Amino acid sequence: MRNSGVITMIFGAIVISCNADRSIPEAENVQITNVVQKTDTLTRHLKPFNPALPTIGLLMYNGVLQSEVIATSDVFAKPTEDGKQLFNVVSIAETENPITTEEGMHFLPDFTFENSPKLTALFVPSAYDMYTQVHNEKIVEFIRMKNQETSYTVSNCAGAQLIGASGIADGHKIVTWIGGGKQLQNDYPDLKVQNDSLVTYIKDGKFLSSNGNLASYISALELLQIMTSPEHRKFVESYLYLDRLQDWKQ
Repeated sequence: MRNSGVITMIFGAIVISCNADRSIPEAENVQITNVVQKTDTLTRHLKPFNPALPTIGLLMYNGVLQSEVIATSDVFAKPTEDGKQLFNVVSIAETENPITTEEGMHFLPDFTFENSPKLTALFVPSAYDMYTQVHNEKIVEFIRMKNQETSYTVSNCAGAQLIGASGIADGHKIVTWIGGGKQLQNDYPDLKVQNDSLVTYIKDGKFLSSNGNLASYISALELLQIMTSPEHRKFVESYLYLDRLQDWKQ
Protein backbone atom coordinates (compact mmCIF):
# COMPACT_ATOMS: atom_id res chain seq x y z
CA MET A 1 0.00 0.00 0.00
CA ARG A 2 2.83 2.37 0.77
CA ASN A 3 4.30 1.68 -2.68
CA SER A 4 1.06 2.88 -4.27
CA GLY A 5 1.39 6.12 -2.31
CA VAL A 6 4.92 6.61 -3.60
CA ILE A 7 3.79 5.91 -7.16
CA THR A 8 0.98 8.44 -6.75
CA MET A 9 3.44 11.09 -5.54
CA ILE A 10 5.80 10.39 -8.45
CA PHE A 11 2.89 10.57 -10.86
CA GLY A 12 1.81 13.88 -9.37
CA ALA A 13 5.33 15.25 -9.76
CA ILE A 14 5.41 14.16 -13.41
CA VAL A 15 2.06 15.83 -14.06
CA ILE A 16 3.31 19.09 -12.58
CA SER A 17 6.61 19.00 -14.50
CA CYS A 18 4.95 18.03 -17.79
CA ASN A 19 2.66 21.02 -17.53
CA ALA A 20 5.32 23.49 -16.38
CA ASP A 21 5.67 24.99 -19.85
CA ARG A 22 1.95 25.64 -20.08
CA SER A 23 2.04 28.23 -17.27
CA ILE A 24 -0.37 26.46 -14.91
CA PRO A 25 -1.84 28.96 -12.44
CA GLU A 26 -0.36 28.71 -8.96
CA ALA A 27 -3.76 27.71 -7.52
CA GLU A 28 -3.84 24.62 -9.74
CA ASN A 29 -0.39 23.56 -8.49
CA VAL A 30 -1.60 23.82 -4.90
CA GLN A 31 -4.67 21.77 -5.69
CA ILE A 32 -2.63 18.96 -7.25
CA THR A 33 -0.24 18.87 -4.28
CA ASN A 34 -3.15 18.62 -1.85
CA VAL A 35 -4.61 15.65 -3.74
CA VAL A 36 -1.29 13.79 -3.53
CA GLN A 37 -1.02 14.40 0.22
CA LYS A 38 -4.59 13.29 0.82
CA THR A 39 -4.10 10.04 -1.11
CA ASP A 40 -0.97 9.18 0.88
CA THR A 41 -2.80 9.83 4.15
CA LEU A 42 -5.55 7.42 3.16
CA THR A 43 -3.26 4.59 2.11
CA ARG A 44 -0.10 4.67 4.19
CA HIS A 45 -1.78 3.22 7.32
CA LEU A 46 -3.06 0.12 5.54
CA LYS A 47 -1.32 -3.17 6.28
CA PRO A 48 -0.49 -5.05 3.07
CA PHE A 49 -1.47 -8.72 2.93
CA ASN A 50 1.73 -10.71 2.92
CA PRO A 51 1.23 -14.40 2.05
CA ALA A 52 4.50 -15.22 3.81
CA LEU A 53 3.14 -14.10 7.18
CA PRO A 54 0.81 -16.02 9.53
CA THR A 55 -2.80 -14.96 9.02
CA ILE A 56 -5.16 -14.29 11.93
CA GLY A 57 -8.83 -14.59 10.98
CA LEU A 58 -11.55 -12.72 12.86
CA LEU A 59 -14.99 -14.24 12.35
CA MET A 60 -17.79 -11.65 12.20
CA TYR A 61 -21.58 -11.79 11.94
CA ASN A 62 -24.52 -9.50 12.71
CA GLY A 63 -24.85 -8.85 16.43
CA VAL A 64 -21.22 -9.66 17.21
CA LEU A 65 -19.70 -8.01 20.28
CA GLN A 66 -17.26 -5.61 18.70
CA SER A 67 -14.83 -5.65 21.65
CA GLU A 68 -14.11 -9.31 20.88
CA VAL A 69 -13.17 -8.44 17.30
CA ILE A 70 -11.24 -5.29 18.19
CA ALA A 71 -9.27 -6.93 21.02
CA THR A 72 -7.70 -9.48 18.68
CA SER A 73 -6.96 -6.95 15.95
CA ASP A 74 -5.52 -4.59 18.57
CA VAL A 75 -3.04 -7.23 19.71
CA PHE A 76 -2.00 -8.93 16.48
CA ALA A 77 -1.85 -5.85 14.24
CA LYS A 78 0.85 -4.22 16.37
CA PRO A 79 4.33 -4.25 14.78
CA THR A 80 7.61 -5.13 16.42
CA GLU A 81 9.59 -2.44 18.20
CA ASP A 82 11.44 -1.71 14.96
CA GLY A 83 8.17 -1.42 13.01
CA LYS A 84 8.10 -4.86 11.33
CA GLN A 85 4.71 -6.38 10.48
CA LEU A 86 4.37 -9.88 11.97
CA PHE A 87 0.84 -10.96 11.00
CA ASN A 88 -1.94 -10.51 8.51
CA VAL A 89 -5.10 -9.68 10.45
CA VAL A 90 -8.29 -10.14 8.42
CA SER A 91 -12.02 -10.12 9.12
CA ILE A 92 -14.28 -12.76 7.58
CA ALA A 93 -18.07 -12.93 7.29
CA GLU A 94 -20.60 -15.02 5.43
CA THR A 95 -21.08 -12.36 2.74
CA GLU A 96 -19.30 -9.19 1.66
CA ASN A 97 -22.11 -7.04 3.06
CA PRO A 98 -21.34 -4.84 6.08
CA ILE A 99 -22.18 -6.48 9.40
CA THR A 100 -23.79 -4.57 12.25
CA THR A 101 -22.30 -5.14 15.70
CA GLU A 102 -24.28 -5.40 18.93
CA GLU A 103 -23.17 -1.83 19.64
CA GLY A 104 -24.57 -0.58 16.32
CA MET A 105 -21.37 -0.02 14.37
CA HIS A 106 -20.97 -1.27 10.79
CA PHE A 107 -17.90 -3.33 9.88
CA LEU A 108 -16.98 -4.27 6.32
CA PRO A 109 -15.39 -7.75 6.17
CA ASP A 110 -12.14 -8.28 4.27
CA PHE A 111 -13.14 -11.74 3.04
CA THR A 112 -16.12 -14.05 2.82
CA PHE A 113 -16.38 -17.76 3.61
CA GLU A 114 -15.89 -18.41 -0.10
CA ASN A 115 -12.62 -16.52 -0.61
CA SER A 116 -11.05 -16.63 2.85
CA PRO A 117 -7.26 -17.05 2.79
CA LYS A 118 -5.55 -19.89 4.62
CA LEU A 119 -5.57 -19.12 8.35
CA THR A 120 -3.02 -19.81 11.05
CA ALA A 121 -5.53 -18.94 13.77
CA LEU A 122 -9.28 -18.36 13.80
CA PHE A 123 -10.93 -16.27 16.52
CA VAL A 124 -14.62 -17.02 17.14
CA PRO A 125 -16.41 -14.19 18.98
CA SER A 126 -19.84 -14.05 20.57
CA ALA A 127 -23.17 -12.27 20.56
CA TYR A 128 -25.69 -11.77 23.33
CA ASP A 129 -28.09 -14.07 21.46
CA MET A 130 -26.28 -17.00 19.84
CA TYR A 131 -29.36 -18.84 18.56
CA THR A 132 -29.10 -17.52 15.01
CA GLN A 133 -25.39 -18.22 14.72
CA VAL A 134 -25.51 -21.71 16.24
CA HIS A 135 -28.29 -22.63 13.82
CA ASN A 136 -26.51 -21.14 10.81
CA GLU A 137 -24.91 -24.21 9.25
CA LYS A 138 -22.74 -22.06 6.96
CA ILE A 139 -21.01 -20.48 9.97
CA VAL A 140 -20.66 -23.80 11.78
CA GLU A 141 -19.29 -25.52 8.67
CA PHE A 142 -16.84 -22.66 8.07
CA ILE A 143 -15.44 -23.21 11.57
CA ARG A 144 -15.15 -26.96 10.95
CA MET A 145 -13.42 -26.42 7.61
CA LYS A 146 -10.96 -23.82 8.92
CA ASN A 147 -10.10 -25.96 11.92
CA GLN A 148 -8.53 -28.43 9.49
CA GLU A 149 -5.90 -25.84 8.50
CA THR A 150 -5.47 -23.68 11.60
CA SER A 151 -2.77 -24.18 14.19
CA TYR A 152 -5.02 -22.49 16.76
CA THR A 153 -8.75 -21.97 17.17
CA VAL A 154 -9.89 -19.46 19.78
CA SER A 155 -13.33 -18.75 21.22
CA ASN A 156 -14.31 -15.81 23.38
CA CYS A 157 -17.42 -15.67 25.56
CA ALA A 158 -20.40 -17.44 23.95
CA GLY A 159 -18.31 -18.13 20.86
CA ALA A 160 -17.81 -21.41 22.72
CA GLN A 161 -21.37 -22.28 21.63
CA LEU A 162 -20.21 -22.25 18.01
CA ILE A 163 -17.21 -24.37 18.91
CA GLY A 164 -19.57 -26.80 20.59
CA ALA A 165 -21.93 -26.87 17.62
CA SER A 166 -19.02 -27.60 15.27
CA GLY A 167 -17.80 -30.54 17.37
CA ILE A 168 -14.15 -29.67 16.72
CA ALA A 169 -13.18 -29.41 20.41
CA ASP A 170 -15.00 -32.44 21.79
CA GLY A 171 -12.97 -33.87 24.66
CA HIS A 172 -11.12 -30.60 25.21
CA LYS A 173 -11.30 -28.06 28.01
CA ILE A 174 -13.16 -24.83 27.25
CA VAL A 175 -14.52 -21.83 29.12
CA THR A 176 -17.32 -19.45 28.23
CA TRP A 177 -18.93 -16.30 29.62
CA ILE A 178 -19.37 -15.94 33.35
CA GLY A 179 -22.61 -17.76 34.13
CA GLY A 180 -22.85 -19.63 30.81
CA GLY A 181 -20.94 -22.78 31.64
CA LYS A 182 -23.84 -24.91 32.84
CA GLN A 183 -25.86 -24.31 29.68
CA LEU A 184 -22.82 -24.91 27.47
CA GLN A 185 -22.19 -28.26 29.19
CA ASN A 186 -25.84 -29.27 28.85
CA ASP A 187 -25.90 -28.37 25.16
CA TYR A 188 -22.54 -29.97 24.32
CA PRO A 189 -21.80 -32.76 26.84
CA ASP A 190 -18.63 -33.83 24.98
CA LEU A 191 -16.91 -30.56 25.88
CA LYS A 192 -14.95 -30.31 29.14
CA VAL A 193 -16.52 -27.04 30.30
CA GLN A 194 -14.54 -25.24 33.01
CA ASN A 195 -15.88 -23.30 35.97
CA ASP A 196 -16.30 -19.83 34.48
CA SER A 197 -16.48 -18.21 37.90
CA LEU A 198 -12.88 -19.29 38.51
CA VAL A 199 -11.36 -19.67 35.04
CA THR A 200 -10.87 -16.60 32.83
CA TYR A 201 -8.78 -18.23 30.12
CA ILE A 202 -7.68 -21.75 29.27
CA LYS A 203 -5.68 -23.52 26.58
CA ASP A 204 -6.08 -27.18 25.73
CA GLY A 205 -4.07 -28.31 22.73
CA LYS A 206 -4.81 -26.02 19.79
CA PHE A 207 -7.97 -24.68 21.44
CA LEU A 208 -7.96 -21.48 23.49
CA SER A 209 -10.95 -19.82 25.13
CA SER A 210 -11.83 -16.95 27.46
CA ASN A 211 -14.78 -15.32 29.22
CA GLY A 212 -14.87 -12.77 26.41
CA ASN A 213 -15.55 -9.03 26.37
CA LEU A 214 -12.33 -7.33 27.55
CA ALA A 215 -11.01 -10.73 28.67
CA SER A 216 -10.62 -11.32 24.94
CA TYR A 217 -7.39 -9.36 25.25
CA ILE A 218 -6.12 -12.16 27.50
CA SER A 219 -6.70 -14.93 24.95
CA ALA A 220 -5.18 -12.75 22.21
CA LEU A 221 -2.11 -11.86 24.29
CA GLU A 222 -1.61 -15.45 25.41
CA LEU A 223 -1.65 -16.68 21.82
CA LEU A 224 0.56 -13.79 20.73
CA GLN A 225 3.17 -14.88 23.26
CA ILE A 226 2.97 -18.48 22.04
CA MET A 227 3.45 -17.36 18.43
CA THR A 228 6.16 -14.77 19.13
CA SER A 229 7.86 -14.26 22.52
CA PRO A 230 7.25 -12.94 26.05
CA GLU A 231 9.26 -9.87 25.07
CA HIS A 232 6.99 -9.02 22.15
CA ARG A 233 3.91 -9.56 24.31
CA LYS A 234 5.30 -7.13 26.86
CA PHE A 235 5.96 -4.61 24.09
CA VAL A 236 2.38 -4.90 22.80
CA GLU A 237 0.98 -4.54 26.32
CA SER A 238 2.97 -1.33 26.75
CA TYR A 239 1.85 -0.18 23.28
CA LEU A 240 -1.76 -0.61 24.44
CA TYR A 241 -1.16 1.09 27.82
CA LEU A 242 -2.57 -1.95 29.57
CA ASP A 243 -0.50 -1.14 32.61
CA ARG A 244 -2.53 2.06 32.99
CA LEU A 245 -5.72 0.00 33.23
CA GLN A 246 -4.18 -2.47 35.67
CA ASP A 247 -2.83 0.26 37.95
CA TRP A 248 -5.64 2.76 37.51
CA LYS A 249 -7.26 4.17 40.63
CA GLN A 250 -10.11 6.63 40.87
